[in-house]
Amino acid sequence: MSQRRPQRTAACTKADAATRLKQAQKFYEVAELVQTEAGVVESATSVSASLAVLAGIAACDAACCAALGRRSRSQDHKAAVTLLRQVEPGGDEAATKLDRLLDLKDTAHYGVIYVSGKDLRAALRNAKGLVEFGGMVLRRL
Repeated sequence: MSQRRPQRTAACTKADAATRLKQAQKFYEVAELVQTEAGVVESATSVSASLAVLAGIAACDAACCAALGRRSRSQDHKAAVTLLRQVEPGGDEAATKLDRLLDLKDTAHYGVIYVSGKDLRAALRNAKGLVEFGGMVLRRL
C-alpha cells in the first residue's frame, strides 16, 4: 500500500495574511461588479464566477496564514480545503464553502458553456462567506 504524500505548503506570516485578504476583498468586489452585467453580457456570469473562485482561494490563504502560519501550495486546490479545515473555530464550514467554489472552477475558468445565474449566486455567496471568515480570523489575532 502506498503512503499518501504530505500536501505541499508554504510558510506565511500575518502580513501575508493581510495581503491575501485585501486581494480576496478586491476579487470579490470586482466579481460583484461584473455580476451586474450578467443580464447584458452573456459571458459575465462565468467571469464573475471565476473572480468569486479567486476570492475564495485568496481568503482561504489569508485564514490559513493567520491561523496556521502556512498556506497550501499544492497544484490541487482541493488540498487547500483540507488545510482550511484545521482553522478553528469555523474551518469546517469555510472548507465546505471553498470546496463548493472549487467544484465550479473548471466550468467558470475553462468551460465552453456559461455559468448559470443560480450557480453564480451560490458562488458569490460562498466567496463572500470566505472573505468574511478570512477577516474574522485575522481580527482574532
